[in-house]
Amino acid sequence: MLVDTHAHLQWKVFDKDLEKVLDRARKADVNCIINIGYNLSGSKKAIKLAERYEGLCATVGFHPHNANQLNENVLNELRKLSAHPNVVAIGEIGLDYYRNLSPRKVQLKAFEAQLALAEEVGLPVVIHDRDVHADTLKMLSKFKGRIKGVMHCFSGSKEMADQCIKSNYYISFAGPITFPSAHRLQAIAKEIDLDRILLETDSPWLTPQKERGKRNEPAFLIHIAEKIAELQGTSLDKLAETTANNAKRIFRFS
Repeated sequence: MLVDTHAHLQWKVFDKDLEKVLDRARKADVNCIINIGYNLSGSKKAIKLAERYEGLCATVGFHPHNANQLNENVLNELRKLSAHPNVVAIGEIGLDYYRNLSPRKVQLKAFEAQLALAEEVGLPVVIHDRDVHADTLKMLSKFKGRIKGVMHCFSGSKEMADQCIKSNYYISFAGPITFPSAHRLQAIAKEIDLDRILLETDSPWLTPQKERGKRNEPAFLIHIAEKIAELQGTSLDKLAETTANNAKRIFRFS
């Protein structure tokens, strides 16, 4: 069994053919998909999908692009949604200084508020970190030992990966690990303990190399799994079993 720990099947590009997407995922042995919240409506839709389809879970949270929408009332809504039995994490939350769609001070405030919420409700976090490694680590250090989580679509250094792992975070790899130019990222994936690795597609974005030009979807997770198995020098079966167990451990689903 493969677990896609980060997808956005609630995105409108899947509205017309979602059942076919899920059928292709099952045929590719992707039997669990976690749909990640990015704002209030996206979080609610992720929960509705998890209620409707077996094998789907949800997270709730505000992406840094949407940080300027987060206020106390919305945070209370997230608190209520986090109690839903299909919700397995707070996320995706974090910082993005690449596009700066929300002011940096607003991103930092929203990030800290959602980390505090995760601690309060006892859920792990899914971290978005783009072009802001130092500030991300600084913020996470405030909660060290009190929450755990996932570094989504990891793009940092080996030193950063080691630091995150020591702080009880898992390292998640997406489509970029398959790109021919991803030498540094592949070197990191080769050295990390397999017990700390997760797989994700980030559908509908970051399509793996073999499917470039297509809309990404969970069925393409196999390409990421194959690449990491190659880098780790292990079988695809062991890679699938270990990363699935890792996902069960961090997200606490059966």
